[in-house]
Parts: sequence; C-alpha cells; structure tokens
Amino acid sequence: MGVHQLKIPPWLRGCLLLSALAFSAHAGSSQFPDAEASDPAALGWMIGSPPPADRILRFDDGSYFRFPQMRWSVANFRQLMPTVNVSRGLTQPSRLTRELRNDIDALTFVPLGGSAPMTWEQSLKANYTDGIIVLHRGNVAYERYFGVLRPEGQHGAMSVTKTFVGTLAALLVAEGTLDPKRTTAHYIPELAESAFGNATVRQLMDMTTGIRFSEDYANPDAEVWAHAAAGNPLPKPAGYQGPRTYYEFLATVGPEGEHGQAFHYRTANTDALGWVLARVTGRNVAQLLSERIWSRLGAEQDAYMSVDSIGTPFAGGGLNTGLRDLARFGEMVRNNGRYNNQQILPPEVVADIRRGASREHFAKADYPLLPGWSYRNMWWVTHNAHGAFMARGVHGQTLYIDPAAEMVIARFASHPVAGNAANDPTSLPAYEALAQHLMEIGRHTNPPPPSTPPPGASKSHAPGPRPG
Repeated sequence: MGVHQLKIPPWLRGCLLLSALAFSAHAGSSQFPDAEASDPAALGWMIGSPPPADRILRFDDGSYFRFPQMRWSVANFRQLMPTVNVSRGLTQPSRLTRELRNDIDALTFVPLGGSAPMTWEQSLKANYTDGIIVLHRGNVAYERYFGVLRPEGQHGAMSVTKTFVGTLAALLVAEGTLDPKRTTAHYIPELAESAFGNATVRQLMDMTTGIRFSEDYANPDAEVWAHAAAGNPLPKPAGYQGPRTYYEFLATVGPEGEHGQAFHYRTANTDALGWVLARVTGRNVAQLLSERIWSRLGAEQDAYMSVDSIGTPFAGGGLNTGLRDLARFGEMVRNNGRYNNQQILPPEVVADIRRGASREHFAKADYPLLPGWSYRNMWWVTHNAHGAFMARGVHGQTLYIDPAAEMVIARFASHPVAGNAANDPTSLPAYEALAQHLMEIGRHTNPPPPSTPPPGASKSHAPGPRPG
C-alpha cells in the first residue's frame, strides 16, 4: 500500500519534504546553512513561555524535522512525542577518568575523494556535530558539545538503535534462549503469512532477508513511509486505511528476492527482530535493554525510546541516550563485554561481531564508500587493518570502535542530509587518522597491564567537558 493511499498526515508531509531534499541524487550540505548559521541555540527554537510563534516546533505538523529546526529536535525528542524510559537502575554511575588531549583539534587528514587536508576541528563543523567524545584506553581523551546538546542531555541515536537490538539478540543466542536457525514464524506466528515468516532469525540479525521494503526517502510511495505512518503515535487521520502499529505493519510486508542471498539494509528487519526478542523474553526492547545492558553499565542517565500508539518501542531507530553513556556501551564492547566490574556480554558475542559476515553479500548492496565491509548482528564491520567496527544512524550518529588503537568514538550530529554517504568522506578518514595518532602516542607509553580494572572502576568522575 503506497503512502498516497494512507492520507499522509501533516507531520509526515514535513518529513517527506526534508527527506526528498536530503536524499536527492545531488543533495549536499552546500545547499543548506552551515553548522554555524544553523546553530539551534543561536536560532532560539522553543525558548520562551510560550516561544514566539515563528520559533515553535511541533510533531503534528512536521515542523520539528525540517532543517534547520531538526537540529533542536534531535536533542529534545521527548518534548515532542510519546516515549518509554530505559532505566539506568538505582546504582551509582560508573566513573570515567579524564586524560584530555589538546592536540586532537589540529590533527589533519584528507577527506575521501578529496585532495586538500582538513583538520579534526573543521570536520566537526562540516558534519554538523552536536556532541563527540573519544575514549582512549577507557579514559576520556576528548569531549565537546555544540548547539543545544549538553552533557546531561540526550540525543536521538537513530539507527544506532539497531545495533543495541542486534547485540541483545546475539546475547540471547549465546545464552541459548534464541535459536538463530529458527524461522521468524516459529517465534511470531502472526508473521507466518508475511515475507518474514520463513526468514531465519540469523537473516533478520544480518539483514539478508528478501523483503519488499524500500528506504528511498525521496520516493513518497516507498514502504518506509507506510511504516512511519503505522508507527505514528498520534491519532490517525480520517479515512486512514493502513496498519496502525509497528506490529500490524510487519504483517503486511511482502517478499522481494530470496532470503540469505544479499545484504539489504531495511529497518523493518530490526522491528521484526525486536518483536522476536519481546516474545521470547516477555520484555519489550526498552525493558530488555535496561535489564541486560543499561542498568549494568553504570549509565549516568536513563535513556528513552519513541513508541507507537500502543506503546511498542521503535526498535529500528527510537533510542535516545546521553553521549557519555553511548561511549560507555562502546567501551564495554571494546573490552570484550566486560565493564563496571562485571561481564555484561559473553566474550563470544563480541568475537562474533568482530568476525563480521559475508563481504560478498554486503558488496551486493552497493556502498561505494564502504568497500570490503560486512554487517553482523546489526553492526557495521570494516575489516580494516585495525579490525574497526561501528554503529551508524542517519544524520551522522556514530559509535566507532577501533580495537587496535584502544579507541572508542561516540558522536551525535544533525547533518541536513540523512544518508551517511554525505558525511562519511569527512568522518571515516578522521576516525582512522585519530586512531593512528593515538597508537603513536601509545607506543611511547606503557600499555595497561592485563589485570587493570575496567574503566568503570577508575578513579575520578568526568566533569567539565570542553564547550563547543
């Protein structure tokens, strides 16, 4: 069913307008105001009681996700839409030692496809960075915030959410709770007649299903918009005939191609996997994430997830977290699942992620900026010399782990172009250059002994981030 048949609500029209620009073949950040001109703090969105009429952003009319307005919204989703909490529990936050470096901003690299060098600091502006933190050997080496994001704030992680869901699935597989060879219909009989029915759990986890689900945001008839309309928590418009929840939408997904033959990045896979996790554990994704990971990390803040009209968390992209807590998760994974004085993930889960999946399957998806990569348990695996792997979300959300450099980078951004091909040229080589820089530094210092306690047990807390 095309979106035109669904009587597009105003909020969705706004998203369509932005995305048609952001995903057009010639879209680039040059057609939008730069990071300084679009700074949400300077533009004064949503300030006042009430704010001036031309500074008000709303979910129901789509104004919240137009550019540059969305630069405010991504750090304030909870003010605009229904959400569910991801509790950090009642324990003390784990500690982060600060060993800030003053040589990172001047670090230079050459962007992909470019010839002129760019500095690290210039790349932050080019990528519309809202917040970024770098951990080296578990210590905070760099931390900056821009716009309206603050250390105590939360930001939309977008499709980085998928990585959390894939990691939870891998954890349940390792524990024997979930059988990756079973079909989706084995766990969710309601999907037996959909294209998901005979897809295995492993095919969901690695996104090698053959389903009809276009994520061409520039096409108003793409299934991604029917999915968004189904997940809209607001009352449906008069005459709406489509599915009313994420679960109802999944039951309508038809086949396209064969399962297990190629990687196809499709958000519906994660929603289906989230349903499987909820069915086998009796916990929705937000509850499961809290119990198995978030409350054990020693997170500083609760996270939260957007929900549909019946309170189902959006497994494909609804997570919002604090920047430091996202880095804590990355550091836990870098340390083979151990953090905050406990083993949160079995080491074999991390080993399976790092091995990656079929590069041949990945190559069929045609990501020219990501040659030789693969996708495993909803992680993007580079297979580069450092064994780096990452989580990625639209508009520049990133969690990048470089085991060889003992480095974790967590970044939140609000790039006007949703697709990461717009920021990869000034992001990926920057991460690699920083990794090389930190490795050079590491060669002149003693590495931490094997018995060193995990970063969560280190001495001092992490106050005083550098302002943007």
